Amino acid sequence: MSNYKRTLITSALPYANGPVHIGHLAGVYVPADIYARYLRLKGEEVAFIGGSDEHGVPITLKAKNEGTTPQAVVDKYHQMIKESFAKFGISFDVYSRTSAKVHHETASEFFRKLYDKGEFIEQTSEQFYDTEAHQFLADRYITGTCPKCGFEKAYGDQCESCGTSLNATDLINPKSMLSGNVPVMKETKHWYLPLDKYEPWLREWILEGHKEWKPNVYGQCKSWIDGGLNPRAVTRDLEWGVPVPVDGADGKVLYVWFDAPIGYISATKEWSPEWEKFWKDPETKMVHFIGKDNIVFHCIIFPAMLKAEGSYILPDNVPANEFLNLEGDKISTSRNWAVWLHEYLVDFPGKEDVLKYALTANAPETKDNDFTWKDFQARNNNELVAILGNFVNRALVLTGKYYNGIVPDAGELNDYDRDTLLSIASLKAEVERSLDNYRFREALKLAMDMARLGNKYLADMEPWKVVKTDLERVKTIMNTCLQIAANLTIVFEPFLPFTMEKLRSFLNMER
Repeated sequence: MSNYKRTLITSALPYANGPVHIGHLAGVYVPADIYARYLRLKGEEVAFIGGSDEHGVPITLKAKNEGTTPQAVVDKYHQMIKESFAKFGISFDVYSRTSAKVHHETASEFFRKLYDKGEFIEQTSEQFYDTEAHQFLADRYITGTCPKCGFEKAYGDQCESCGTSLNATDLINPKSMLSGNVPVMKETKHWYLPLDKYEPWLREWILEGHKEWKPNVYGQCKSWIDGGLNPRAVTRDLEWGVPVPVDGADGKVLYVWFDAPIGYISATKEWSPEWEKFWKDPETKMVHFIGKDNIVFHCIIFPAMLKAEGSYILPDNVPANEFLNLEGDKISTSRNWAVWLHEYLVDFPGKEDVLKYALTANAPETKDNDFTWKDFQARNNNELVAILGNFVNRALVLTGKYYNGIVPDAGELNDYDRDTLLSIASLKAEVERSLDNYRFREALKLAMDMARLGNKYLADMEPWKVVKTDLERVKTIMNTCLQIAANLTIVFEPFLPFTMEKLRSFLNMER
């Protein structure tokens, strides 16, 4: 199978300024969890890493608006997110956070190593400064009129009305969100990662070396590289974050896009003293699970950082998903148009696997997809209950009725029995092949096909009729049905972990 000894699975760090919703689950956490559970089921060594991304401007803005501190904001949401994931059954080996001491130390060391190697460019530029608040203004701290569409509340990095990416200096009538004053331009020094220097290497590593990546991922990387890469600031003027660990950098922190992916490393460190074998051994396979808005960071910027540092492995694959919409409309946290995980867990107790199933069956793997409650209901009733539940229930009830719940020995198999068991084995192999290639939607459909096959076998064999004339034959039929049920506990384990735990206990099976 694989040439690797172990797998490191990272999942995008959710931003700790609000709860997690179904878009996050479908895009990142459900597929990552399926993959981690699948590899563990095969007995492979796995590290499944998660954590909260706790730095950056939106958190300082939220704290200011709520009259509290950034630490209080991240403490609240980190706890909420961590508990929701645990209840939902996302099986992280560690769920850390970027405000942790181990992360500050790891990110500082990483920056310092690149700094000492001369990997950064130092540049002075003019940026907006609020003289009353005595601080430089990050893009999100500035609002003004969009030069493209005339919207009066555009941010310094983007106009939310027309979607245009902006620089703060593009805004007409810029104002500071801290004081409401007109900001002034003031000189400031920052450190930049020269991505242009890594462009030839990235072109070869991705465009030549990773043609097997999903077309949406490969295509986005190609257009970035073909468009030419520019140096990117790795520091910014802000109080909240990891302080820049060099002299003359007071009031500066590591830019959140630089510090967040290092969170994968610090979380692994927190989890295991043997963290280096997951990050520095070429026999480890690293897979990043992310949404499409994070492709550039995980395929271009973070690999360039790892390459510059020199001692880390690079990702083997980045199976990013597209976005999930809700009832035909884009999920929006600001409009509160979302299904929030912590609320779902309260409203649908014991139905974690139903949501996992619906999100996987409808996963936005190759294009944006839509979640509707009608589809959720149909998947539950017409598939989980009517196909999977129906087969398992009939197999168990009949075994209970005829054999007091003891598995009967099979007699001689006929051609139909043999074909059925061969089909089960071949479906199981197909499920594995799909999972190996990150095609989770396809794998789930194939697993459900196994339950369909069970229903067909049972309906065709009609043991409730045969029992009147041929008791030995019924033993073979029920033995075959129970073999199918046992295989179902294996192929559905990555997708429906809570349900399969129950089914294994019904079948009296060891894990």
